[in-house]
Amino acid sequence: MFGPIWAIPFAGLLLSIALIPLFAADFWHRRFALVALLWCGAVLFPLFWLRPTVLAGHAVAETLLAEYLPFVILLGTLFVVAGGIRLTGRIGGTALSNTGLIAFGTAIASLIGTTGATVLLIRPLIRANQHRKHAAHIFVFFIFLVANIGGALTPLGDPPLFLGFLSGVDFFWFARSLAPPMGLLAILLLALLYGLERLVFLPREPPRPAAAAGDRITIQGSANLLLLLIVLGLVLMSGVWRPGIDIPIAGVEIGLQNLVRDIGLVVISLASLSFTSSDGRRMNGFSWFPIVEVAVLFLAIFITMVPLIAMLHAGAEGPLAPLIALTRGQAGPEPWRYFWIVGGLSSVLDNAPTFLVFWHLAGGDAATLMARDAALLQAIASAAVFFGALSYIGNAPNFLVRSIVEQQGLKMPSFLGYLGWSSVVLLPCFALVSWIFLLPH
Repeated sequence: MFGPIWAIPFAGLLLSIALIPLFAADFWHRRFALVALLWCGAVLFPLFWLRPTVLAGHAVAETLLAEYLPFVILLGTLFVVAGGIRLTGRIGGTALSNTGLIAFGTAIASLIGTTGATVLLIRPLIRANQHRKHAAHIFVFFIFLVANIGGALTPLGDPPLFLGFLSGVDFFWFARSLAPPMGLLAILLLALLYGLERLVFLPREPPRPAAAAGDRITIQGSANLLLLLIVLGLVLMSGVWRPGIDIPIAGVEIGLQNLVRDIGLVVISLASLSFTSSDGRRMNGFSWFPIVEVAVLFLAIFITMVPLIAMLHAGAEGPLAPLIALTRGQAGPEPWRYFWIVGGLSSVLDNAPTFLVFWHLAGGDAATLMARDAALLQAIASAAVFFGALSYIGNAPNFLVRSIVEQQGLKMPSFLGYLGWSSVVLLPCFALVSWIFLLPH
């Protein structure tokens, strides 16, 4: 049995991800891989020292081959393909056009991923508002909706949902269960953004210069749009095609459908790099650093979670019994408790591993969670996606937006300033979601 001390590397890694970039940004950008390696070593060395090598090796191999590699391959493919699509021209920067562009990004985030939608649309939004003195709130709402809440409808949308899909959740279950709360949040936030623009911020702006007027929008790298459809088809295929054939790789049985999907995604990434001009990607601000950072850090996250998952499987008899007790009322597990606990952690830690931890805490059986315990799964999945918007460190695209906007000479709120915006705007909306969809009536 693993003891609580085995959770220290996981907690230490997540705290490192949250805090080091805030206080030592240069060190983090140069040495994040070393930090990840040290925390991995804190798990792997004692794991192989204290447990039989065969058992320890199989646990690590199963985590990497069955969970980590499919996760990072899909994320990398969406990043590469969306990074090859460049929207040129300028929208007008009006209340209607800004709200409309963010609404469009919210709608497509579940199809091309929150990372893909962010990469595709953030620069056109910047160009539309480059002339303004008060534009930070626009990018805050972009993070709320495009980089987070909009990804709630499919496993392509946000990493936590893809992890659920890999664990057996039906592809369309998320759309059926999360569309109502996601739709409510989108309507509330888009209406609030439009109202703030019309009534508060635009009246404070000087007359708009002629150069800020709208231009014709064109798409470069359009071949990547077809590749995105193929990505969607491959993920759908792996969810509905069940040939019953498993391929043994390093002692781990990998379903043929999953192997075909992952190989196909790699081929699509290579095709996108081949079809898209390097100049187009350069003008789009494409860089490998964000996806390399995500791949390295998630490798460490998945490895340091191996003992934690084992402790969760021990249930109420294991060392994490106090955490399990927080999710339960007198009648048993309560969805609203899961919603706020998962959400609170997802806002300061990464939402994908948070989802995975509470997925296992809720039982980890997809068939049961989609049927008898559907409210629990709805609470866990929606919280992991929605609450990622509460802080810059809640989801990877959040920091990406801040970095790109500031590189273009526009201001973004500080860490605490953003937290103030999100607390005032999002927490009441989340309370309404919790009351309508998760509390018994």
